[in-house]
Amino acid sequence: MSRRVDLRLYVVLDEATTPPAAFADLAEAAVAGGATTIQLRDKRSGARSLIALAQAVRTRLHGRNVPVIVNDRADLALAAGADGVHLGQDDLPAAFARAILGQDAIIGLSVTSEAEIGTVDPALVDHVGLGPIFPTDTKPDAAPALGPERFAAIRRLLALPVVAIGGIDHANAAQAIRAGADGVAVVSAVARAADPIAAARALMVEIERAGRESGRHR
Repeated sequence: MSRRVDLRLYVVLDEATTPPAAFADLAEAAVAGGATTIQLRDKRSGARSLIALAQAVRTRLHGRNVPVIVNDRADLALAAGADGVHLGQDDLPAAFARAILGQDAIIGLSVTSEAEIGTVDPALVDHVGLGPIFPTDTKPDAAPALGPERFAAIRRLLALPVVAIGGIDHANAAQAIRAGADGVAVVSAVARAADPIAAARALMVEIERAGRESGRHR
């Protein structure tokens, strides 16, 4: 079963670029600029703090029809009432996350190379986060950048929707869409912008233009 998610502009709130206390403000700004999915990534805070953060973001976005996804922790996503979880290759297997969260939850899975394609079970996973497509300094332990051509080759082997991640900004977002991505995930491009609303809008302009040109968006 696949739960349809609008992946066009997937904004990740990361404690490396934004103080967790400001997550709700940034989420609201990103959505005002056009963000279609929000993910929370905070590897430093404790479980109770993460639950509170997710609940605060959900409350701020109430009625906006934008899903809030928690990084790594299916248990905390459930406790916070989040819409789903995004899993890395070393996190809880998707089968267990699905058992915890139920059939209506959104589950994303990171893929960084051809070797990991076999870990993607379309019966359990709703979309794939593929990357890094470009070099990134947001995540120090990121795998080597794939580049648009290799990204495109891997994307063609995946039957699920794919969001590109890694080093994406308004200057190269269109490249990711043309390489086959259904959307782009960004951190710094919005979080470090002087005007996050304007930054999100600029990204959506590039995403929509490239999507129309490639036939992916209408």
